[in-house]
Amino acid sequence: MALRIRLARGGAKKSPYFRMVVTESRNARDGSFIEKVGTYNPLLDHSDDKRVVVKAERIKYWISVGAKPSDRVALLLGKLGLCDKPEITETPKKSAPKKKAQERLKAQAEAASAE
Repeated sequence: MALRIRLARGGAKKSPYFRMVVTESRNARDGSFIEKVGTYNPLLDHSDDKRVVVKAERIKYWISVGAKPSDRVALLLGKLGLCDKPEITETPKKSAPKKKAQERLKAQAEAASAE
């Protein structure tokens, strides 16, 4: 049984609110869970204390038992100092022009440098 600490979505449409839950990794996102260990409200300001509320003792217990936090939960817990922050190895790719547009830009740059 692989345990995960992850976010379960709640709240209304366009007004998200998340519960931090311990669940088996194969369960649905909003499905059954073992224990609720915190909450996360992304609509609140970053400096607000109620943005991330956790039960630190329970999270430490579940991690010691072998539960692995998801990437987003690990980032939130890392900011609180409860676990290691995940290393971000890849930078997100920005949308680049397609092949023909790149060729066109290259030809324009060559024409401008030739003049």
